[in-house]
Amino acid sequence: MTTRRRRLSERQAKILAFAVLTAPMLIGLGIFRYIAIGWSFLLSFSEARRSIALGNWVGLDNYRQLLQDERFRDSLTMIVLFTAFIVPLTFVASLGLAVLVNRIRRGRAFFRTAFLLPAAVSYVAAAMIWKMALFSGVPSGLANTLGALFGADATPWIQTQSPPLYWIVLVTLRLWLQVGLYMILFIAGLQSIPPHLYEAAALDGAGTWRTFRSITFPMLRNTSVAVLLLMLIAAFQAFDEFYAIFSTGASLGSEPVRTPLVHLYGVALQDQNYGVGSAGAFLLTLLIVIVSLVQGRLLGFARDKD
Repeated sequence: MTTRRRRLSERQAKILAFAVLTAPMLIGLGIFRYIAIGWSFLLSFSEARRSIALGNWVGLDNYRQLLQDERFRDSLTMIVLFTAFIVPLTFVASLGLAVLVNRIRRGRAFFRTAFLLPAAVSYVAAAMIWKMALFSGVPSGLANTLGALFGADATPWIQTQSPPLYWIVLVTLRLWLQVGLYMILFIAGLQSIPPHLYEAAALDGAGTWRTFRSITFPMLRNTSVAVLLLMLIAAFQAFDEFYAIFSTGASLGSEPVRTPLVHLYGVALQDQNYGVGSAGAFLLTLLIVIVSLVQGRLLGFARDKD
């Protein structure tokens, strides 16, 4: 009986210690995340202008007003086109880089670290570097300095809208920030492929492309689906680099392109229409969920490798 009581006492002490250690995190999550999300959801059905108080219920009017806003619809169209371009490009670049780095015999850790470091850089800080140093538009900017070596004139990259050269700034910035992270995920998938498959392919005389097409890429199915999902979510949530590059300290509205989050930032924080802003946040969340489910339906997730 004494031994049993001692075990119960030790178990209760462990439960108490666990509760004490996790309580601050759980309370913080509850207050600053889950309660905030629930409050925002209720605000999306309220007339909340310059106030986050509930009570003036308007039903689905905020959602209807947002969907009738031509600027918001344009931002949705833009982000879909941006996603359709940047996701395949980032996927191919990160996969190709992972295959190359994984083949290196010496210095593999150095290259993995070198390519992964940009993922730790703030999007805002990187956008400022791209805007003020690499593509600043002045002759001393890095892009214009390199162009001058080939006889090209200084180009205002961000301000030029015909052709839209600012897309070069945005695309190169996002590639620099993201390729290294997804490369690491692909390398992890490559290292899980059994080596005897490559040995058998070599004995059969399979070339590099045939080996990649028949062994490497099929064995990376689950990794590829997970990476695509992360890329899609990141693309639809684009905000920092668009806002930092096109922001000039004035009010929003003069950008050549805007993402849904940039538009909702202006609605909620500049116009202080928190009801419509909250409705937009949940519409964008619904869009991301739908796209993720469609992708999972088409490509599958966590299926057994053939």
